[in-house]
Amino acid sequence: MTKEMTFMEHLDELRKRVFKMIIAVGIVTFFILGFHLTPFAYNGIHLYYPTFSPFNNIAAQLTIIMKHQLIPPSVQLIQTAPGQAFFAQFYVAVLLGIVIGMPVIVKEFMEFLSPALHHKEIHIIKSVTMPAIVLFIVGCLFSYFVVTPFTLEFLYRYGESAGLITFLNIVDFINFVLQFLLAFGISFQLPLIMYAITVSGMVDAKFWRKNMKWAVIAIVILGAAITPDGSGITMWFVAGPLIGLYLIGMFLSERRANQIATLKS
Repeated sequence: MTKEMTFMEHLDELRKRVFKMIIAVGIVTFFILGFHLTPFAYNGIHLYYPTFSPFNNIAAQLTIIMKHQLIPPSVQLIQTAPGQAFFAQFYVAVLLGIVIGMPVIVKEFMEFLSPALHHKEIHIIKSVTMPAIVLFIVGCLFSYFVVTPFTLEFLYRYGESAGLITFLNIVDFINFVLQFLLAFGISFQLPLIMYAITVSGMVDAKFWRKNMKWAVIAIVILGAAITPDGSGITMWFVAGPLIGLYLIGMFLSERRANQIATLKS
């Protein structure tokens, strides 16, 4: 029989696990801020090895890649105050630290919650942990290669049509890109959340189909709220994938419910 923990013991347990999460993210963040990836060729294959270089680090390399891939030559990327380039690189490093440290974060979070969960709930969460990490990465990649480039190009054209030269602050640029990465990384968890809620018995599988119209309205409002222009075009680059994810979640929930019903019959 497991001894019931006091409130202070729970807080101490939470503190220890949060500290482990911070250490995991911090190690990756330090590595990205402190090391540079130097290329070399081995048997015709291009590989990289890390060298200590805090001023020309991996975050700076990624920032340069984002500049070339997301910003047209007509737009100048600048810093308007000392330290902005560092903070931009720090944000990039922390995001990568969270993504790479996600297995540790999920593991510690699961172990903290497990005493309060039933065996069925623990099994459900464990079964969706790896798909959740994969979907987070897929959501970030979809945002970076599809949504963000189109959105930025669409907004740049406003300046070009007025004959303006655009100077883009490095911190604003990085924040804009990371905002979309996080938004889509989290949004791509929608099918798994729907599936987990259905399998746990909190709602019936038919709930999602019955309330689909309200879900679509909520998704469209969310898309309009987080996109920076009022054209209604970039909004659908957010709302469209989310509606598709909702349909996938609905399909998975109904399929799982049918499987359970078949086994019982």
